[in-house]
Amino acid sequence: MAPAGIGHRVEGLHAVSAAIAAGRVRTLHAEVRRSGVADVVAEARASGVDVRPSDDVRDRAETTAPQGVVADCTPIPLVAVGDLAAAGRPALLVLDHVQDPQNLGAIARSALAAGITGLVVSSDRAAPFSAAAFKAAVGALERLPVAGVRSVADGLKRLSKAGVWTVGLDAGGEESLFGLGLLTEPVAVVVGAEGAGLGRLVRERCDVVASIPMSGPTESLNASVAAALASFEVARVRSGG
Repeated sequence: MAPAGIGHRVEGLHAVSAAIAAGRVRTLHAEVRRSGVADVVAEARASGVDVRPSDDVRDRAETTAPQGVVADCTPIPLVAVGDLAAAGRPALLVLDHVQDPQNLGAIARSALAAGITGLVVSSDRAAPFSAAAFKAAVGALERLPVAGVRSVADGLKRLSKAGVWTVGLDAGGEESLFGLGLLTEPVAVVVGAEGAGLGRLVRERCDVVASIPMSGPTESLNASVAAALASFEVARVRSGG
């Protein structure tokens, strides 16, 4: 994670279009003759972006399928954990060393759709906010505030001091996440890393450790699936559904 912010490079039609709408794109490298690219190029030019036609943008791309567009952008600044905690009745996701950038992007997309108010991520041993993450997020990272912490456990301590309850997701959790009354309060749901789950100290710092009930033989869910289920369960409980 770059200290100055996230999203320096964005690729993919939807992700680039969202970055243009956010006013962040400085330079757009585009395969202008490619089908589907014309609308993004028109958006860029209408916004005063420096458009540089190219026969093939893949030599500039970080992902394997940039869809004919690569944008150099002004980074999105990270926010302070305290700011996320102070925003109304926060509903946050805390990612405990999620390492796959595509999972990171998918989590952001689901979180925004469900009304989650912010992400808290570790800047150490975590997935980078790379072009792959922004592509998978399909514009969600343009709108979802992100706070970075050096230690997730310390971040949970700071959230607790700010009056935010913390709920860790773990297959061995003593309570069910579904219908958990605590989700109506200022809350942060903590999602563990792929395979490893919650770190020991992070688990200990959580006010409640809850599980997602499963009827099949699967032992655990993909991090992005677990985060999506948690995000929409927060929304369901808060709506009284």
